[in-house]
Amino acid sequence: MKLIIAIVQDKDANQLSDEFIDANIRATKLSTTGGFLKSGNTTYMIAIDEKRVDEVLAMVKEASHSREEFMTPPVNLDASMEGTTAYPVKVQVGGATVFVMPIEQFQQF
Repeated sequence: MKLIIAIVQDKDANQLSDEFIDANIRATKLSTTGGFLKSGNTTYMIAIDEKRVDEVLAMVKEASHSREEFMTPPVNLDASMEGTTAYPVKVQVGGATVFVMPIEQFQQF
């Protein structure tokens, strides 16, 4: 058995949940926040047979899209007031962060 922890953007979470249901993959879904933009994420915890790990990873990869967004960096108030206007910058967000770990014991009650 393996434990897969997959962190995806909220924008991709519903599609991934539907794919898990269609493939009969049980996943615990957690709302999380983090990343560079402190945006909403969804973290899935999945205990899965080792033979199905590649299947789950393919689903996560297919559903998790990288995209570009604009963000305005915070203004440094310690600096002089000259040039403190912050301009939006384009950053790449999205995709997925996935951890695969061995499970010593797994039980459902």
